[in-house]
Amino acid sequence: MKIPLSIIKIFNYEYWPWWVFYLPMAPYWLYLSAKTRSLTFFTAVNPGIEAGGFYGESKIDILKNINSQYLPKTVFVDKIQDFEKAIKQLEINQLTFPLIAKPNIGERGTNVAKIESLEQLKVYHSQTPEDYIIQEFITYPIEFGVLFSRLPNQSRGKVSSLTMKEFLTITGDGKSTIRELIEQSTRARFQLEVLEAKLGEGMNEVLPKDEKRLLEPIGNHCRGTKFINANWIINEKLDEVFSKIAESFEGFYYGRFDMKVASIEDLYRGENIRILELNGVSSDPGHIYDPNYRLWQAYRDLRWHWKRTAEISIQNQKRGFSPLPFSEVWAIIKKHFL
Repeated sequence: MKIPLSIIKIFNYEYWPWWVFYLPMAPYWLYLSAKTRSLTFFTAVNPGIEAGGFYGESKIDILKNINSQYLPKTVFVDKIQDFEKAIKQLEINQLTFPLIAKPNIGERGTNVAKIESLEQLKVYHSQTPEDYIIQEFITYPIEFGVLFSRLPNQSRGKVSSLTMKEFLTITGDGKSTIRELIEQSTRARFQLEVLEAKLGEGMNEVLPKDEKRLLEPIGNHCRGTKFINANWIINEKLDEVFSKIAESFEGFYYGRFDMKVASIEDLYRGENIRILELNGVSSDPGHIYDPNYRLWQAYRDLRWHWKRTAEISIQNQKRGFSPLPFSEVWAIIKKHFL
């Protein structure tokens, strides 16, 4: 008998609602607020990003601050412009299908889609109520979330979290349908409703033995991606690589690079890296959502990272960068969360 998903959610914190997971950290946030003399100290961590990257920042504005050698081809689509102008931008930038489309403002994989054709892009354009960006689909085999930070009084920063992403995939046995294979996977079961809408009659296909089928090409936890703790890869070479990548971004001191790379060797060399996006101060150390991680370890690592943001904020405040007033942060929270 399969364990109900509701029970699995209770005993596996990676599936908890974000506010439930973070609630025990509230006293520590108050402690850091007292230490930094501001309830919104985190908004002073990245002066070069709106609200420090707490929420509501523009992806395209952030990407403009990163050396183009590390970026996929990317275009910004203003929803005010007609669809033909969007197509013209694709032609100018020599972008071909498949493509990735995502809201210019948004997090956790919301409304991110792999676009296979002009017709699909037209549908996405008509259904998306906000500005969005289009990126070339990067085929590098490894996707990482790399959390990097640097104290303002230091020239070199450090990587403190490295998360390898394992995309939602099933393996055929020669007799089970895709639906049956999904039902056999706890992680895939959480995505059943979405996959039914996506695959339709394709759910009844029987996969040949040992054939692997990618169910979700978007590397977000809420889309079924498994986060794997890859901190064993972190070393001084990696610190050096991301210190170099970040040096062109004035006013950036803490955030997570979501990226693809051709190999671990290339990662250490700083080659064949494509940064899909950079998230600011609200970035999670993704490795804590590894199913093999313990809850106490997760909170321990969160404390370290929150302390790091407080240290950066204190230094930035001394340099003249003030946190946002609480009223402005509350307005952001009401707009996006309430």
